[in-house]
Amino acid sequence: MSILEAIFLGIVQGLTEFLPVSSSGHLVLLQKIFGIEEPALFFDTMLHVGTLIAVFAVLWKDILEILKKIVQPLTGYLILATIPMVIIALLFSKKIEHLFESGQFLGFSFLITTCLLITAELLSRHSAKIENKNNETKMKLKDALVIGIMQAIAIIPGISRSGATISGALFCKLNRDFAARFSFLLSIPATLGAVVFQTRDLLKSSAAQTEESISAAAIISGTITAAIVGFFAVKLMLKIIREKSLFGFAIYTGILGIFVLLDQFILRLVF
Repeated sequence: MSILEAIFLGIVQGLTEFLPVSSSGHLVLLQKIFGIEEPALFFDTMLHVGTLIAVFAVLWKDILEILKKIVQPLTGYLILATIPMVIIALLFSKKIEHLFESGQFLGFSFLITTCLLITAELLSRHSAKIENKNNETKMKLKDALVIGIMQAIAIIPGISRSGATISGALFCKLNRDFAARFSFLLSIPATLGAVVFQTRDLLKSSAAQTEESISAAAIISGTITAAIVGFFAVKLMLKIIREKSLFGFAIYTGILGIFVLLDQFILRLVF
């Protein structure tokens, strides 16, 4: 893998990880279109580390407040919202791997993301007209569970994790800014979990054979790129969720989903 290819994958990872368009879906799609081989495990792990750095860089104040007082409702909500995804990942790991390899339901998954974003945006606007906006102090256990279930569903490639969790928060009538911040905070245990599982698999595999085609320079370039692009993606998403709407992302994933379905069932150019 060249440095330019590593930077390209870092840009894709950093951008799509936080914008509600599905990083996993784009990764599968790009692999199919350009014939890109799946990134080596250690490189993929480092891209996740890059996006994790981005979250820490943007939300360091929120994270610091949690660390100052670990025993608080927000900590419990984050733990509860993480549990459904862990259960799904452990029970259906083989089927999930197959979905990543085949891209079988990719078109439908992009359309599911579209439906989630549109529904969440409409409900959020309706709620804002009839009642005061909720905030983090009013979040309940059932809200965290709903968001957690949405995150678990988003383990399917093509369904955006950030889009699903933000939509889940808006379904629960939570404040839009808090919905985005909670989604990104929730990405920390999710990303850490992915890194842990990938590290475990890496230790089981032959590192020399797996990484021989990727230089240290490429790995460093991809990681730094993912971190930098992810930083600005998080900042952008926080601004959009506060001041704009999710309809633009819904239109994008909708068009993408339709084109993927056309190719899967009619054109057969990529799938």
